[in-house]
Amino acid sequence: MKKNNSKIFVFIAVLVLAAAACAIPGLNSLPKDDFSNPDSGWGIGTDSSSSVEYANDGLEIIVYQPSYVTWSTFGLETYENTHIEVSVKNTSSDPEAMFGVVCNEQGDTQAFYYVGVSPSGYYAFIKSSVALDDVYLKEGNSDLISASSSSMRIGLDCGNGTLALYVNGQQIDSVSDASYPSGVVGLFAASDDQESGASVIFDDFVMTKLGE
Repeated sequence: MKKNNSKIFVFIAVLVLAAAACAIPGLNSLPKDDFSNPDSGWGIGTDSSSSVEYANDGLEIIVYQPSYVTWSTFGLETYENTHIEVSVKNTSSDPEAMFGVVCNEQGDTQAFYYVGVSPSGYYAFIKSSVALDDVYLKEGNSDLISASSSSMRIGLDCGNGTLALYVNGQQIDSVSDASYPSGVVGLFAASDDQESGASVIFDDFVMTKLGE
């Protein structure tokens, strides 16, 4: 995935809109979710390319198709200047599979930031837009990621013109970009160009305001 910017995206807008229409407790506060309630508000769906479902005690995202990214958003509520954390169990066989956090999506579009890691230790800050190919704002490698490749806590500061990535409470890197100051939040998984795809389970999602 990281070697090819001309990626294919999947997003089932009807499912996300349906999720947003559900009664979501605490919608006006910053969300927390252990994914024990299948009606908590995340977009779900399965087709031949990927699957997003409440399963295995979390939100499970599986990508079947090579060079493919799939994401799920928490309704259509917008947020700004947030710190997002989520636990990830990686069950992918491909060390180049990628997974992480989406933030500041501009409504029901493909304009957002997504920041993630691979079991190999690779990480990337990526800006997606509707009209242009993805822009890799920054990428690199970290032993902190590869050392905990099967299970980790991913954190992301998203706001004030800065994105900062954390793994297990330690900052990996940061980058400045103010293109999208606020928006919808989500989670994603992406496959590399291997046939084995990507498979991850997200759990214990928490958002707080930056500085809290």
